[in-house]
Amino acid sequence: MSARRNRSVQLSRLEQALDANVVEERRQAVRALLGNPLIPSTDARHATIRKHAEWIRNWFSHHAEWQLTVTAEAARLRKTPADPDDGTRPCRSPKTDTQLARRGYVYLCLSLATLTRADRQTTLGSIAREIGSHIRAELRFEAAGIGSELDSRDERRELVGAIRLLLAWGVLGRVHDDEERFVRDQNADALYNVNRPVLARIMATANPPSLVSAKAFEERLGAIAELSFDESEESRHRRWRTRLFRRLLDDPVLYYDTLSADEKAYLDRQRGSILQAIEDATGLVREVRSEGIAMVDPTGRLTDYSLPEEGTEGHLTLLIAEHLSNILRETPERSVALEELVEFTRERIRQHRKRWRKDVSEPGQDRALTEEVVNRLRALSLVETRDTMVLPRPALGRYGLKPDSEEMETHHNLPCFEYAARSDK
Repeated sequence: MSARRNRSVQLSRLEQALDANVVEERRQAVRALLGNPLIPSTDARHATIRKHAEWIRNWFSHHAEWQLTVTAEAARLRKTPADPDDGTRPCRSPKTDTQLARRGYVYLCLSLATLTRADRQTTLGSIAREIGSHIRAELRFEAAGIGSELDSRDERRELVGAIRLLLAWGVLGRVHDDEERFVRDQNADALYNVNRPVLARIMATANPPSLVSAKAFEERLGAIAELSFDESEESRHRRWRTRLFRRLLDDPVLYYDTLSADEKAYLDRQRGSILQAIEDATGLVREVRSEGIAMVDPTGRLTDYSLPEEGTEGHLTLLIAEHLSNILRETPERSVALEELVEFTRERIRQHRKRWRKDVSEPGQDRALTEEVVNRLRALSLVETRDTMVLPRPALGRYGLKPDSEEMETHHNLPCFEYAARSDK
């Protein structure tokens, strides 16, 4: 009996360990898709996603109305943001981490249009020529200042940024040469394989753009992203729950004052079950405050932006965050003029220029750095911007000065978690 009991205990422990492994594998797969909604088969995480595809597909569909497609070539989560007007998390170059500029987005979309008609293999030069043809065929491109010849380095660099995104997503596979030569020399070229199954999964909208009748850009953007719900009570609850899940999964902070009265009432009733479901599936940790909720990532990996961060921009971001946080504590709801922050940056440059990068003292860098920092804080839901004013938001308080006896210690000297701002790619 003793031996049988020991074997039973051992089997029970093994089953518990297996269950824990399954939970962790699913959690890692969900986190991977939140951070990278398109994962090609060349990514090691694809195998785990494929292993648990049915469970993950049902979880995303049930809670957020996001559709997951998993094939041998790629895993694609059609992740529609709760707010389609949110422009704080643009695509970023996988090599330089720079944001894709407006012209770069045009090149990205036109590259995709070109690839749908390309052969199994294509070249960078061929893509560039086809993009030029598309631009010449539509007069609005020229009116917007987008040329068709790509004869400047800046234009070719932005095209290369778009191409590198397609390489990172697995739409293209590099066969020969490198794009950097093309930036320097328009006659240089590179050869790619076109991965059509992945290319076909790029579009991530609730409704096909070709079926949208609206003409104005804002109306079209809303129409391709919105879900259809009837006016029954059950459908209204479903709509509120879907929007809340999307915001908690995708946004750094959910502030109560951004919710409608109905959404807030529903969240008050269902908060426990909603937050528990997210914590179980993602490993994010709830931080509930009187002003709102943040799903915090203790590992700091599931975020587009880091704070604190090394380097000139990282140091200045922390200094401005401290400055605004102290203003928030002393005078809640006070807005700060952007010019005031530019002057603050100018003073910090004088103070730290020996430790910061060399070009910070050049004309215009004080304003450029300030705007970059404000945009980063806005992406993390730590500030709002209204015209030329910057409004600190409650979550910024964690970066203020904390009294400790007779001394002042900064929060960033204490353990500091990052907000989970996920990419909307």
